[in-house]
Amino acid sequence: MDIRILRQKIEKIEMLPTVPDVIKRLAVIIGNPKISLSEISSFISSDPILTSRILKMVNSAIFGFPGRISSVTHAVTLLGFNVIKGLLMGVTVLDLMETTMIGLREHSIGCAAAARTIAARKGLKNTEDVSVAGLLHDLGKVILLLQFPQDYGMVLKTAERKGMLVYDAEQEHFSESHATVGLWLAEKWQFPKHLTDVIAFHHKPGLAKDAPMETAIVHLADILTRGMGFGYAGDALVPAVSPAAFEQLNLSEEDIRDVLRTIDSMKGMGDDLGW
Repeated sequence: MDIRILRQKIEKIEMLPTVPDVIKRLAVIIGNPKISLSEISSFISSDPILTSRILKMVNSAIFGFPGRISSVTHAVTLLGFNVIKGLLMGVTVLDLMETTMIGLREHSIGCAAAARTIAARKGLKNTEDVSVAGLLHDLGKVILLLQFPQDYGMVLKTAERKGMLVYDAEQEHFSESHATVGLWLAEKWQFPKHLTDVIAFHHKPGLAKDAPMETAIVHLADILTRGMGFGYAGDALVPAVSPAAFEQLNLSEEDIRDVLRTIDSMKGMGDDLGW
């Protein structure tokens, strides 16, 4: 496929289609630079389904907060503007994952929880940001599945037939991967730089400039989630871990075991979250 045609079609996307229309209206509100956290809280609270999903996510192992968070106001205050914006996008993307590729939702949930565990083990203060980055790292796959369903079906068949990573099959078919497609959309929608880095470079963490640590974390979380057979990311293979990223993270054997336990504990979480 001509890369110019691909990019033009991707960059025309103004908003993800979603089941709950409230998220479309919310996207307009959070795009307002003058919006306050209290206004965002009030809007979320006005929709019982969105409220339920946000609270279930915040109280899950994806974020790992101690104690129960029972109000949207408390959740928004804890997470802050950028994280809550990313989480709202995450709720949208999880809806779409279940209708576009069975198992991708579970993979993303597992990756988010694994990334948070690694970030906590490394002593990072922005573990919530890393969780959201893990949740959204495969945004580009959802976009390709929505915009080019027949083409992506061919990509999946090619990956299976040739025994190759879906990332490589994407490159072969589209001349670009889901990571680059995700980057284009993240830049268009002005995602925070750390989130854009993770989406763009989770397969090549050495290229990350704004958030090298967060990108290395999601890179490893993605691979460990695949290795545990949790969910489905488009192929049945487990990519090699970047030696440089693994050295950068410098995790102990107990750290790795803790991450694997976290992933294992997430099984069935999609149902628990109400999806």
